[in-house]
Amino acid sequence: MVNITIDGQQFQAAEGQNVLQAALDNGIEIPHLCYHENLSSYGGCRLCLVEITRGQRTTLTTSCTYPCLEGIVVRTDTPEVLKARRLVMELLLPLAPEAPQIQALAREMGISEQRFTEEEADNCIRCGLCTRACTEMVGAQAITFSGRGYRRAVESPFGEEAVDCIGCGTCVYICPTGCIEMLDRGTQRTLPKWKRTLELKKCTKCGWPYIPFAQIEFARQRGQEPPAADWFDLCPNCR
Repeated sequence: MVNITIDGQQFQAAEGQNVLQAALDNGIEIPHLCYHENLSSYGGCRLCLVEITRGQRTTLTTSCTYPCLEGIVVRTDTPEVLKARRLVMELLLPLAPEAPQIQALAREMGISEQRFTEEEADNCIRCGLCTRACTEMVGAQAITFSGRGYRRAVESPFGEEAVDCIGCGTCVYICPTGCIEMLDRGTQRTLPKWKRTLELKKCTKCGWPYIPFAQIEFARQRGQEPPAADWFDLCPNCR
């Protein structure tokens, strides 16, 4: 454990733990969009900027990528930090102007009108949560980033059908802006963004089509055997 100071309060944190998680664990809120405690840190959204002083040097940096080190002093609400976060938020807002979470953060930062525009806003802020979740949590590696700079986008390989997508919906649930849709119609599940449609298995008791056959096969191939042989025959409600 190491001793750190956040906004004048002294805390102990595990050495190497990122500063953002240490702050959150101690009830200090730092805005963030691209961070999830079960995924690798990315530092893409830049909203978790803080000032960190180590020795004689003070740096403005992302708290999700900076490790807790003995004696560091963290400031989360200096004028410089708030100004930088506000600019970041103004740049993110045009990418997802209709997303409730983005709107709420903008209001909290006092942004009442949109200074910048985006011609082809698709509600994706390039936070990378979906790509990291697909790779690190699920293991499917079905989606990735493509392009650079303002052309950077999250998509299936070569913009074709994401044939490795198993339709689990992890990307849908973790997306902070709701730009990834999952549509269940009858016995088919479609994820339009990945150009993927999968067949669903029905519950043998209630008849609810609840899980893609591809997800079942993926789990078995990875040796993730269910507790019982007939586990996938019943939906969670009937189980």
